[in-house]
Amino acid sequence: MIIAGIDYSLNGPAICVFNTSYRFEFSSCNFYFLTDTKKYATKFMNNIHGELFSPYDEECERYDSISDWVIKSCFGCEQVALEGYAYNATGRVFHIAENTGILKYKLYQASIPVEIIEPSRVKKLATGKGNSDKKMMYESFIKDANIPLHDIISPNKKDIGNPVSDIIDSFYICKSLYLQLKTS
Repeated sequence: MIIAGIDYSLNGPAICVFNTSYRFEFSSCNFYFLTDTKKYATKFMNNIHGELFSPYDEECERYDSISDWVIKSCFGCEQVALEGYAYNATGRVFHIAENTGILKYKLYQASIPVEIIEPSRVKKLATGKGNSDKKMMYESFIKDANIPLHDIISPNKKDIGNPVSDIIDSFYICKSLYLQLKTS
């Protein structure tokens, strides 16, 4: 079975695709992300693929292109997991909801079942704490995958940010779905 974990957002969506016939580990996954930064729109290692966002003139066009990219990246997936909304989210929450709604509709149209996983569950799986920050998630990823992703993708950035944190989130969203399917 091929599954995907999707860290969906307006600014840095990332997807982890995994074939459950293999052992769940970083090297068995393929990662896809969108970025506004040209230097990140490339291939890293053998399994991380960055692309530039498509240009858009208005928000609905943006939502459409991001969701189309997800559908293309998840081709062949039999189930996907999305991280649920953060309850303390602020800012453009309606834009985020509209964007996610379009994706959910397109996944429904493609007959791909969607599992919603709470953000605290993803963080707890990764770090043991449901309120972990990006730094803690990265430290756990280093322990689990033994891959210095920050050094590989964004060595000149001081803090852990896009696309590294998005890739890590998609990894743990996918792992959460995998573990859930394995026990059911």
